[in-house]
Amino acid sequence: MPIDAARALAAEPRSGEIAWTPKDVLLYHLGIGAGLPATDPDELRYTLESRLHVLPSFATVAGSGAPGVISGLSMPGIEVDLARVLHGGQNLTVHRPIPATGRATATSRVAAVYDKGKAAILVLRTDVADADGPLWTNDAQIYVRGEGGWGGDRGPDTRPEPPAGQPDRTLERTVREDQALLYRLSGDWNPLHADPDFAKTAGFDRPILHGLCTYGMTLKAVVDTLLGGDVTCVRSYATRFAGVVFPGETLRIRLWQQDTGTVRAAVSAAVSAVERDDAPVLADTIVHHS
Repeated sequence: MPIDAARALAAEPRSGEIAWTPKDVLLYHLGIGAGLPATDPDELRYTLESRLHVLPSFATVAGSGAPGVISGLSMPGIEVDLARVLHGGQNLTVHRPIPATGRATATSRVAAVYDKGKAAILVLRTDVADADGPLWTNDAQIYVRGEGGWGGDRGPDTRPEPPAGQPDRTLERTVREDQALLYRLSGDWNPLHADPDFAKTAGFDRPILHGLCTYGMTLKAVVDTLLGGDVTCVRSYATRFAGVVFPGETLRIRLWQQDTGTVRAAVSAAVSAVERDDAPVLADTIVHHS
């Protein structure tokens, strides 16, 4: 079996230095569709360095391309075919606001390996801290087709209850035809998102959008519409990638405000592809905020 769960979990964490500048933040924001209309003051917070604030989902690419995922897929005990790999989910915890310029240490490890029968799920955890302390923790759930069935732990059932009633807000966001090509410049070079021939070997008619691009687009919608544009309110953000998005499609984003009964409030979201009869794209999606 290419995945040796015991060996992967026992492997020593890998640490490395990462750094980013306002240019990296601006490129990321443009990659998730910021800047329309270009002169809108609310958009200039994402696209003009003199007003720049950092959307927390930038943490998934800071340091040029999700180093936790890259490191995790090359950990001892893991040998997988990239064409069989899909991003199954993402969970981000923000410990404090992300600065526009930064230098930090990223420490990555395999936090869990689950046996789902026909597939394995790797939970790749990256903790990032700078000189002032922890900045964020990223958990990427990586779905590897054909690598399950060894009788291992299936993992916990942590799916949240679906939101009840009609959404508080329903938005639509257009995915540009070139959006995957722009987003990949932030560091995710998987040819699945650019090369038609590679996409076909993975079972798709054409390249698909990065799941983390949809992830960023959705968080921006939440911040802009329900959090007053304040990126510092976000405390955590989790989702399950329920389906693919093709460049050129339209995302329908449904938002529900939740009363958690604690000092933290929450927004639940569901995202679908309009042109494919609202096919699910993001599910089990929740943003906790202050």
